[in-house]
Amino acid sequence: MAAQELLNARILIVDDQAANVLLLEEMLKAAGYTQVFSTQDPTTVCALHRRHPFDLILLDLQMPVMDGFQVLEGLKANNANDYVPVLVITAQPGHKLRALQTGAKDFVSKPFDLVEVKTRIHNLLEVRLLYQRLANQNKRLEAEVLERTAELRESEARYRSLTELATDWYWEQDHEGHFTKVSGPVLEMLGLRVDALAGSEVAPADDGWDETQRQALQARINARTPFLDEGLSRQYANGVQKHYRVSGTPMFDAACNFVGYRGFGVEILG
Repeated sequence: MAAQELLNARILIVDDQAANVLLLEEMLKAAGYTQVFSTQDPTTVCALHRRHPFDLILLDLQMPVMDGFQVLEGLKANNANDYVPVLVITAQPGHKLRALQTGAKDFVSKPFDLVEVKTRIHNLLEVRLLYQRLANQNKRLEAEVLERTAELRESEARYRSLTELATDWYWEQDHEGHFTKVSGPVLEMLGLRVDALAGSEVAPADDGWDETQRQALQARINARTPFLDEGLSRQYANGVQKHYRVSGTPMFDAACNFVGYRGFGVEILG
């Protein structure tokens, strides 16, 4: 992480004592920090943070009107899903555990050692900025996923349209095997209901379809496996025999859950 990135972090000092505020401001500016802000009124902290979020808040616990614990509660309520690094400053050792339980990320004791304070500030800012990087990266990934999903849906629509145009018939089934889409002259070409072809409805015994081939086709669909150019034949009463090539593939959603099956068929001419 670049040092300048840390030095450009937004830091807020909250202390009702002007001398303490001045000491911390001088220390931070001498260390090279460029965006140091302060307030002696703890009631304004939450509003300030909402308006322009800080990367680190240095918070005194013992203040009149509103103490540091109340400030921590307010920050937590307003930023439940955000990482708000707060370094508390206290002269009471017994306050440390309560402060950490209330949402503080670290603490220093009064009278504080300036080297220790600078080290703890540096460490907290590193964590904060890494957290921000991760959050920004997650947002970019989410945007990419949405973009890719839209592209996939568009490709899916193009594929379906082209498939319907290039084949004699096309079908889609849901995960229970019910037909949700059928296109093409199915009844005219096959002379029976598509449900009967797929086996979910009993076809007439003399329908002329090769039962072995039809059972093999249904087995592939039931197994949710893709297949290509599966042969299917039908013998008509007048002696005419027609042959078809049938292909199919399972469909899955974005979470890789099986949602159905699609397939298409063409008559083999000549």
